[in-house]
Amino acid sequence: MKDKFYYMDNAATSFPKPECVYEAIDYFNRNMGGNPGRGSSHQTLEASSVLMEARNHLADLFNIKDSLQIAFTSNVTEAINIALKGLLKSGDHVITTSLEHNAVARPLYVMSRRGIEWTTVPCTPYGELDPEAIRRSIRSNTRLICMLHASNVVGSIMPIKEAGKIAREQGIFFMVDAAQTAGVLPIDVEDDGIDILCFTGHKALLGPQGTGGIYVRPGLTLQTLKEGGTGSLSEDLEHPSIMPDHLEAGTLNTPGIAGLLAGVRFIEQEGLATIRGHEKSLSKLLMEGLRDIPGIRLYGPGDADKQTAVIAFNVQGMDCGDLSFHLDHDYNIVTRSGLHCAPLAHSALGTLEEGACRLSLGYFSTEEEVEYVVKAVADIAARA
Repeated sequence: MKDKFYYMDNAATSFPKPECVYEAIDYFNRNMGGNPGRGSSHQTLEASSVLMEARNHLADLFNIKDSLQIAFTSNVTEAINIALKGLLKSGDHVITTSLEHNAVARPLYVMSRRGIEWTTVPCTPYGELDPEAIRRSIRSNTRLICMLHASNVVGSIMPIKEAGKIAREQGIFFMVDAAQTAGVLPIDVEDDGIDILCFTGHKALLGPQGTGGIYVRPGLTLQTLKEGGTGSLSEDLEHPSIMPDHLEAGTLNTPGIAGLLAGVRFIEQEGLATIRGHEKSLSKLLMEGLRDIPGIRLYGPGDADKQTAVIAFNVQGMDCGDLSFHLDHDYNIVTRSGLHCAPLAHSALGTLEEGACRLSLGYFSTEEEVEYVVKAVADIAARA
């Protein structure tokens, strides 16, 4: 039997999953197996019903009126690439925050060499953003405001409602990267003014890796990133323009989506308020414990009400990679160190040179685990 380990890397992928998620994937693989939209056998229809039910539950979670406006993707990075490359054209201007993940920054970096104009609105060293800074960055050719809902480095929650209001007032499209928040924070595409929502399935939505999706508001058509078989309009070489087929080419990860459906159902059963309350309570306990350790530097808001359950820190005089290694090797604590695929964020936080060690809690984390982690960090810091 393997030694017990303490999982503190839920911002990368949530673990463990609810038991119902494992069961749903296994049941599909063993008993269903049809390829949705490809034929009319009962197995194919059952597989199609899994996709439709998953869309419906996700639509309820995000207050999306038409669930067919949700297309499934392999992850949030694919969804973001579909959105950015399907909407923006040479000469367009896009505004983002200075905390964006490379899932946004790298596509825009490439696109900026092809005629896209890109402005990053600076955040504070605590990872906070003044929404009026977005308004001041708007130009005559601004087509899109794109921002993450919460930082994957320090957890700071961005003012998406205020940004969405600015976008509506100015007639600009508004896109949200909900990789870190879908399943733990309320998201309402109507109230928040969201035109495009990108999400991943394997983090707070508690589904498996290889799942994600994109919502595109009715009336907005994106250029396709890929074309191919959809099971619909097969007699036509023109790729379908109807959603979700327009953005779903090829066979989907239906077993994974069955698991994602189970994860969303679990969230509905537990309730977002319960999940968020648990993570806030543990975040507060963890930050209080770390603050009491000599030589610790915490980054971000430092307030559980203003951030998700993501805490970044360093030990004075110690490389963050060494810290993460010792937590893993000596204490069986799983963390993540380095730049977290977000060099823009580390630049804003002032940690680009040294990086940081990140602890990220989840719904299945416990007070006992938090206390163990605090003691382990204190032991390591005392030896640094």
